[in-house]
Amino acid sequence: MSTLRDLVEEHTALEPEDIEHLHRLAGDWQIVSDLSFADLLMWVPVGDRGEFLCVAQVRPTTAPTAYQDDQVGRIAGGPEVAHLAIVRAQGRIWREGDPVWYGDMPARHEAVPVRRRGQAKVIAVVGRDTNLSTARTPAQLELNYLTTADDLAQMIADGSWPPPRHPGETTSAPRIGDGLVRLDATGKVTYASPNAQSAYRRLGLAAHLVGESLAELTGRLVDDPLEGADATERVHAALRGEAPARKELEARGATVLMRALPLIPAGVPIGALVLVRDITEVRRRDRQLMTKDATIREIHHRVKNNLQTVAALLRLQARRVGVPAARHALEESVRRVASIALVHETLSMSSTSESSDEAVEFDGIVDRVAAAAVEVGAAGFKVALRREGDFGVLPAEIATPLVMVLNELLQNAVEHAFEPAPVKSPEVVVSVHRFRKQLHVTVADNGVGLPDDFDLDASERLGLQIVRTLATGELRGTIELRARAEGGTEAVMVVPLAKR
Repeated sequence: MSTLRDLVEEHTALEPEDIEHLHRLAGDWQIVSDLSFADLLMWVPVGDRGEFLCVAQVRPTTAPTAYQDDQVGRIAGGPEVAHLAIVRAQGRIWREGDPVWYGDMPARHEAVPVRRRGQAKVIAVVGRDTNLSTARTPAQLELNYLTTADDLAQMIADGSWPPPRHPGETTSAPRIGDGLVRLDATGKVTYASPNAQSAYRRLGLAAHLVGESLAELTGRLVDDPLEGADATERVHAALRGEAPARKELEARGATVLMRALPLIPAGVPIGALVLVRDITEVRRRDRQLMTKDATIREIHHRVKNNLQTVAALLRLQARRVGVPAARHALEESVRRVASIALVHETLSMSSTSESSDEAVEFDGIVDRVAAAAVEVGAAGFKVALRREGDFGVLPAEIATPLVMVLNELLQNAVEHAFEPAPVKSPEVVVSVHRFRKQLHVTVADNGVGLPDDFDLDASERLGLQIVRTLATGELRGTIELRARAEGGTEAVMVVPLAKR
């Protein structure tokens, strides 16, 4: 299904600023839908035959929907949209129609013009359609919800709703059902839903909210005086007609998210709407995840330190060994241990929690392993080593064996590909790309090539045995060493990236 922007750009000539306003409205109109107990449909005029196109729809969470089918993308005309045409032409809210029937379901139609702040032109019409088959008893909650919905509808018509979005705020949480408090122009609470009352009880309020000055009350309840003063100011800002950013209130071990919205129908400040949500359990789990993440990073840090200690001990031992073959074997072990330590070092420095699915930025690790391989390469000439493509972020369970494989392949290429005599401009290239949930890696050199009788499976060299075992075992992939058409050798490896 096309997006709101796609539909509007394809079928209308609205300005980019108009489209952005419609996007912000669609991002914040769940509040109006829930308060109205009604579906909201956004209609824009199309063509010259009086037709309208539905470009967005939202269903209420507080009442049954009036539409079982999605209406976005539908073009309607004739008597069905006569009330939309009236709203567009006259620029006023339309409520005077009789109920209509969809099969055996009665519904009430209303329509609200949509304007941008300071503009007289109606850029769209919001249909407010209520399912009357299960009409709610007009108790105190319903009456306050509907009254507030009417105020917000008038603000949509005025261009003062939705409020501007603050940086970092991508949703309109908390929602109506989480807790609603209505304030009059003086800041006194005229209505508080049961959930809102419960949220303030968690903060330490023993009395009822109705009749209280919410700004001063909230400031007194919050543990930190500075945070309390900030919360007080945000409620006052809403009463002045501003739309402050959301605020988390902490008191007595509880955390409540608060959002204050101004009520200024027809440009007259009449109070504010304050939405609250008890997020104590959410924040408790966040703290647990942060503690867990810090513990995991500390474990990786200690593993890295232990591996580096092992590498240092092996290096000391290699210096004491007089047999060249034994010294060379110990030095190779040092490099293998150091390559594993690189993965744990990167995981220990990670600044973001990956929860149970730890991941590592692998390109930096490959570059460090490659640099180390070049430093200990054959004496007398310099091998150029470069990387083509990006490995990106890889799970730790793939990164650890993969870095060992690459370490062996790079070390092998640097040490043996250019013997007995180096070629002109010796070079090793690591190329990588992703294809169909697979990682395709090639380590290629322009050296002397493989012996005629070379067989990877039959090779007795420890490094190649490690490569074969890790590539086909832990990585569950395939690996092939073969001659390059332009000379030299290439190792081609395919690693599946699906979840293990």
